[in-house]
Amino acid sequence: MYDRYEGLIFDMDGTILDTEPTHRKAWHEVLARHGMQFDERSVIGLNGSPTWRIAEVIIASQQSTLDPFELASEKTAALKEMLFDTVRPLPLIEVVKAYKGRRPMAVGTGSEHAMAEALLQHLGLRNYFDAVVGADDVQRHKPEPETFIRCAELINVAPSRCVVFEDADFGIQAAQAAGMDFVDVRQL
Repeated sequence: MYDRYEGLIFDMDGTILDTEPTHRKAWHEVLARHGMQFDERSVIGLNGSPTWRIAEVIIASQQSTLDPFELASEKTAALKEMLFDTVRPLPLIEVVKAYKGRRPMAVGTGSEHAMAEALLQHLGLRNYFDAVVGADDVQRHKPEPETFIRCAELINVAPSRCVVFEDADFGIQAAQAAGMDFVDVRQL
């Protein structure tokens, strides 16, 4: 179905891995420690953003003086404790398996690089991808195109010859800004 593309790029959280419920659980746990909470709909709207950016939005909405990088670090630590026991691949992983060895593939995620590598390794999926680009590998995050442009560079495919698989508006905007076609996996 995607044979016309020379490179395939996948978002990770909510696209190829079912991590979103655990991300929300980690946010609830960490924010409860600080007497805070968040509106899940507004956080879902930030999917694809780095954790520190989501922390900034939550802190601003709560009129808190917490440091967003410290809060993000707390959330990441909580996530690591619970994620490896709960994460599972989503059905789109079948596309990844079908194109292994046929097309170069990359993961472009708003998660930290080490977390993405660890999750993919844990599930036995790392060898399917030629490159992984995490939030800490770029300066300008989704909806900016840098994550996906970097993926295309690492798999040595022109951006216009790539397709991006995404589950978030910011990621789709990033794919469009990169000049790439996209598949909104929420529509599959």
